[in-house]
Amino acid sequence: MDPTPTPPHAARAGIGLIAALLVFLGALLFGAWGVWQVSRGIAPPPCDTATTEALSRQVSMLTRSDQVSREANTRLQSLLAEREEEIAGLKADVDFYERLVGATSQRRGLSVHALRLQAQQGGAYHFNAVLTQNLNRGSVSEGRLTLAVEGSHGGRLRRLDWTTLRQQANAPGVDYSFRYFQEVEGDIFLPAGFTPVRVIARLQSGRGAAVEHSVTWAEATGAPAPGG
Repeated sequence: MDPTPTPPHAARAGIGLIAALLVFLGALLFGAWGVWQVSRGIAPPPCDTATTEALSRQVSMLTRSDQVSREANTRLQSLLAEREEEIAGLKADVDFYERLVGATSQRRGLSVHALRLQAQQGGAYHFNAVLTQNLNRGSVSEGRLTLAVEGSHGGRLRRLDWTTLRQQANAPGVDYSFRYFQEVEGDIFLPAGFTPVRVIARLQSGRGAAVEHSVTWAEATGAPAPGG
């Protein structure tokens, strides 16, 4: 007997199933390929981590370099400001010395051009005196400077002499020796409870009478007297 023939609709159904499977497999493969392509585009290349670390090191180095440059610039600006202040002070000194020894300057004998005192710790004061003379050009002025301070203590007027101010018996004065000008300095000490009012500078040379110059305490220190 001949085999029973397959009905046409069954054959078409089988062919349709195979076609559907092929389409499904094709779509599945296509989807898998698409996912693989996308994942290739998103995933970082193997060298990205090393590159990031290198860039991070460069950023750190540049940041540190910028910080060092800023600190150096700040120090330079501070140094320049100090130098400008020093130059301004030197110019003022030069102007003063030119007026002192210039051809048209007024002739004066030995004198105290300026006297300044600055408070220190423990009742001490540092003094600075500028001595001048242009009367005898070329002549050397030599001698010693001493100070005295007048004021009140315990409600009574009192004058503190050099030895008291120096807290030393027979304390020698500050030596000076110059032709036109000289800056001399030293320290004095005021007893507790003493209110100074006036400062007297005394220049004693070996060739003539002593020269005295007095200023108020406020003028010498630029501030009110302690306790005043």
